[in-house]
Amino acid sequence: MTTSPYHLTTLSNGLGIALRPMPQAQSVAVGVWVRAGGRYETEGLAGISHFIEHLLFKGTRRRSCEALKQAIEGVGGSLNGFTAEEFTCYLAKVPARHARRALDVLADMVCRPRLAASDVEKERDVIIEEIRMYDDTPGQYVHDLFSQLLWPDHPLGLLLSGTIDTVRRMARQDLSRYWRRMYQPPNLLVAAAGRLEPDAIAREARRAFGTGGGRRFNGFLRAPRPRRGPQVRVWNKPTEQSHLCAGTYAIPRTHPDRFALELLHVVLGANMSSRLFREVREKRGLVYEIGTQIKRFHDTGAFVVHAGCDTGKLAETVRTIFTELARMRRGAVSRAELKRAKDYYTGQLLMGLEDTMDHMLWMGEQVVTVGRVARTERLLEHVARVTERDLRRVARHLFVTDKMHLAIVGPIAEPEANRLSALCRIG
Repeated sequence: MTTSPYHLTTLSNGLGIALRPMPQAQSVAVGVWVRAGGRYETEGLAGISHFIEHLLFKGTRRRSCEALKQAIEGVGGSLNGFTAEEFTCYLAKVPARHARRALDVLADMVCRPRLAASDVEKERDVIIEEIRMYDDTPGQYVHDLFSQLLWPDHPLGLLLSGTIDTVRRMARQDLSRYWRRMYQPPNLLVAAAGRLEPDAIAREARRAFGTGGGRRFNGFLRAPRPRRGPQVRVWNKPTEQSHLCAGTYAIPRTHPDRFALELLHVVLGANMSSRLFREVREKRGLVYEIGTQIKRFHDTGAFVVHAGCDTGKLAETVRTIFTELARMRRGAVSRAELKRAKDYYTGQLLMGLEDTMDHMLWMGEQVVTVGRVARTERLLEHVARVTERDLRRVARHLFVTDKMHLAIVGPIAEPEANRLSALCRIG
């Protein structure tokens, strides 16, 4: 066996560290991952993980908001963060000689945020404007509507940003209490990829995050039983296009069929060679944009088709999408098509891993969610073993009328939902 290129360790205080030296690179990407996200929230505090993410950029006990940004951007780097359902990530990319600075800044943000009352009030208004922006972006909002349709009355169906009401109601004490509970070393992971020396980064992480402990917080509600479909939800909005998400429940993050699902995604909607792009856009001219997406969670997932079309062509677009899903379920994938899918997946993965930030994100998400990193060559071996029969078997499991869901944002009357529901059939 070859030696793993990844260095994984856990410090005595529970802090995880995942490192990938890339000697050929000129940069280092650093991420501090927190096991806190939308799944860990209650309905009354929906959006609190995202609120905390915003506040951590407003300053620390050592650095002002401007000093944080200038410490990274002043050396040619970039600083950012994002919130997801099962984690939050704070990230920086800098020239390699400034790796220590990047880690120190991120540790300062995560471990010593100011959380000042004035910042809470200002950022509350900023987040409310962000929510309004998403409401005015139907191509994005339809994805949130689709999640609500799949997982109603469950944290997975809540908006990551929260609602205007929950954000308005959130008190500084709520935010401070959530930060103290979730931002403990056993709940954190430092991931870095690039031109780095692993022992030096590990020493710096130990210094930056201290020796204090805490406990790891693992509590989120398991996904509920799938709803029987087809379920259709229409959000009437006076837009130029109708935007839709159609799809179904998929498989958990570590399910053995995940490699077949990835290739199913490529065959159906990952690129311009995919079936949906060719049939719905190129052949019929129904849409400008169409594609597929996989949502991966600890105990569930989703396979989503997304598109935007003229409202007058909505019924034909939905019918054509479901016809293609049915064809995927019934018919065979040719050897040539499967080979193209495998080559595309392999090429995209290997090219992505050349970039230090993409590599850090790929590695960090795996470690923070499942505690390990897939060896690239092992992963590609699994992909290479996927057969045409595997794709058809997974398609038959996913694409069943009773499991299908459809969300639409556009100038559509609510009674149209019944007519559209009749089109959500897998023949």
